[in-house]
Amino acid sequence: MKHYWAIHIKNLVTILFLLCLLAGCSLEKKSGFNRNMQNLTAHYNILFNANNLLLQKQEIYAGSYIDNYNQLLRVYQDTVYHNGTDKELEAVIAKAENIINIKEQSRYVGDAYLLLAKANYLYGNYFVADEFCNYVIRNYSDKPELSQQARNWRVRTLLNLHQLPLAKAVADTNLTVVFYAKKKYDEASVYAAHLQYDLDAGNYKTGEDMAKRAIKTANDSRLRRRLTFILAQLQELNHEPADAYASYSRIANSNAAFEMSFNAELNRIRIEDVQNNRHISRLDRLKSLLRNENNKEFIDQIYFQIAELYMADSKLDDAIKNYHLSVKNSSKNQNQKGLSYLRLADISFKNKGDYVGAKKLYDSTLLNLSPNYPGYRSIQLKSNNLQLLAEQLRIIAHEDTLQQLASLDEPARAARIDVLAKQHVADVKAAAVASTNSAFTNTNSPNAQVQTSGTPTASTFYFYNVNSLSQGFSDFKRRWGNRKLEDNWRRSNRSNSDITNNTQNITTQVGPTVLPQKDQKSTDDLIATSYKQQLVQTLPLTPQNIAQSKARVYNAYFTIANFYRDVLEDPKEAIITYETLLKRFPDGSEKPAIYYNLYRLYSNIDVVKSDYYKDLLIKGYPETPFAKVILDPDYGRKLNDKDAELNSLYNKVYDLYAHKQYKDVITNAELLLQQFPNNKLAAQLAYLRAMAAGHNEKLLPFRADLYNILNQYPNDALIAPLVNEHLSYIDANQNELATRPVVLIDNDLYDSPFAQSLIIAKPVVAVAPKPVVKQPSTQANQAPNLPALKSGAGLYSLRDSSRYYFVVNVNAGTTNLSSSRFGIGQFNRANFAPEAGIKHQLKDAGDNNQLIFVGVFHSLASVKDYARAIIPLMPQIMKVPADKYSFFVITQENLDKLADKKTLDSYIDFYQKNY
Repeated sequence: MKHYWAIHIKNLVTILFLLCLLAGCSLEKKSGFNRNMQNLTAHYNILFNANNLLLQKQEIYAGSYIDNYNQLLRVYQDTVYHNGTDKELEAVIAKAENIINIKEQSRYVGDAYLLLAKANYLYGNYFVADEFCNYVIRNYSDKPELSQQARNWRVRTLLNLHQLPLAKAVADTNLTVVFYAKKKYDEASVYAAHLQYDLDAGNYKTGEDMAKRAIKTANDSRLRRRLTFILAQLQELNHEPADAYASYSRIANSNAAFEMSFNAELNRIRIEDVQNNRHISRLDRLKSLLRNENNKEFIDQIYFQIAELYMADSKLDDAIKNYHLSVKNSSKNQNQKGLSYLRLADISFKNKGDYVGAKKLYDSTLLNLSPNYPGYRSIQLKSNNLQLLAEQLRIIAHEDTLQQLASLDEPARAARIDVLAKQHVADVKAAAVASTNSAFTNTNSPNAQVQTSGTPTASTFYFYNVNSLSQGFSDFKRRWGNRKLEDNWRRSNRSNSDITNNTQNITTQVGPTVLPQKDQKSTDDLIATSYKQQLVQTLPLTPQNIAQSKARVYNAYFTIANFYRDVLEDPKEAIITYETLLKRFPDGSEKPAIYYNLYRLYSNIDVVKSDYYKDLLIKGYPETPFAKVILDPDYGRKLNDKDAELNSLYNKVYDLYAHKQYKDVITNAELLLQQFPNNKLAAQLAYLRAMAAGHNEKLLPFRADLYNILNQYPNDALIAPLVNEHLSYIDANQNELATRPVVLIDNDLYDSPFAQSLIIAKPVVAVAPKPVVKQPSTQANQAPNLPALKSGAGLYSLRDSSRYYFVVNVNAGTTNLSSSRFGIGQFNRANFAPEAGIKHQLKDAGDNNQLIFVGVFHSLASVKDYARAIIPLMPQIMKVPADKYSFFVITQENLDKLADKKTLDSYIDFYQKNY
């Protein structure tokens, strides 16, 4: 009987297999059988596996996520910075695409689009995730559970895009739907999503209500504990200590993870002490925990909390000591070690001004901290760009010192300079000793690196470097003996010569740490004297010099603020710097721009402050572009239209110049300057007019034209340095140029003698407010394009290169870029000597993209410096609409692979994820 059933089942399986094969041949035919088969395979094969992969990925993220218990916890633990591709998420995307493309008759196509939304969210592609969520909401309203999930994920996505008003609207819609729905689907997720919005928006009363609802309806015990801790925090903020104590007690008495339970217990004790008027400090509580053997495994976290308390009280030395103890005791918890390194790095950078030490500590942070840490990307960017920030902070500190010294009378100034010189000598010697010890230690390390001439040391200036000075003394004594510091020391026949008495240690090699006392004193004197001379020579003692010094400080602050805003995308630090700028320079020239930036930065943090700066801008500077952008929503479009017209007219003038029609150039340039006075291209038009006139006039009137440009446009960062270069060349070659019948005998400025000037002027420019680009919304009846998430892996390389290029990608295949290339050439000639070999060339990447690539640069740092200098000038340089061009950096190896739009788009994705 068993044998009979076995044969029967085997035959049945065979029949089903054959039916599936036959069905597979006609899956594109719309039939009930095909729909059922596609539903079966899509649900139990593809969708089930994809959802499992997503759940596993979220579990991994939650396990490695680092919570900061000194702040409000986030509801979700899945904020991850991706560097490259993720195999699991790629698999989810592939499975979803499989359903959409092959199982289109199944009822799970909407689920597949939601899968794409979730995968893109976890990938960090929030714009793409939002489009997929929106598509599901609009097109699958007949599936309430699916559309509810899509709204939950859209709220989370919009919060990561800092679009709080839209996130509130979606979250409120979900609440309304759940309230009136006869059948409830996962209510906890709806309340949790709204709770996260309330936390971000600062709506703590509403947040408390959402937390209670989410706890009541949640099925996951870990989620309930997390929500309970957040509830306790909210109750504290809402001045409900008894309720907060009860909530913390539920966490402390549960089987929550140690860190959560530990912090709940500390907070509970703090509330109890306040209520009972006890004065046992939290610091004493933490120190008592160190003596408890049960806490041995968590001692690194206790030291970290102690350090945090010292840091809050501005006791830096005690904080540093305990952060180091936390690092020392972090044998298993790498994330805790990374956080301790991060605090030490921030102290070195912000409080100590030790930028070399900060760089090492940031590197240690990145080495130990999980990439899942929410601020990981920002730390990485700060570490990579520390030199720029450090240089601006050095400028501020140096100029502040000089201004303070200049304000003192002579005796007080001299005394203060003596104190500064002694401190400087001590700092230099300490740095030299530390550098020597570090070099000795690293030499014996298996990971030791050879220090090259380009590696930064304690100081690159000879008289600030103890090692160099001591070597100089040794070399001097080897040749001349121990001679006194006196006049005419070279003379061998001077009276009372002590040459013969000073030859006893000629051949002795003396290191910096074992110099005789007399020589050590001489070394100190040299360092101090050199430092004093530098200070005295650069003191701003005239009104003009004081104004220049203040301008350098102002520009440095402005650069730092813009850097935090644009590069690090750190709104809080940007706000602090902008407001410092307003406080220190209440009458600064960039006040409208600062008001506008603060209005935008505060819009997602503090609406009241945002409105405050908006009112200051509109009432105080109503005619500025910043105010007009707020008052007139169409102002940006009108401005772009005007720019497009001006660019077109400029291109016509340039074409006349290129075709040697110099009289027409002069006439048309003057008409344009009258029609568009003080426009952004005015200096360039005046320059073209002067160059055209130079082909028809002798040296003296040509030089007068150049001086007129400097008088009219002294601060133009593109033209002023170039004109100064030309004038320097004229001064050096005046006799030869004066004999010419016309001063310019070449029509091509690239080959003119003025291109041979060796003057290199690096312009100081202010960065304009970062434009907000609104992402296009996908129509309801059209699915979003599937994103390419391969990141160029396998095609492009991150290998180090000695050949880098800065590339301007122009999305207009037929546009004549001659005038734009001319502008880039102007910038290059003003900033680089001919022998530097910096040139710009043009290549096509398919029919619709032209690439202007500038180089060659021999390091990534140098091409980044070039980019920072030229990008703010691009609105003046490029004579095409702003939305038609973009920038990136590339190596020669990768540049050669850009053959069409597909490879170009792939590289841009690779560039955004890896640079």
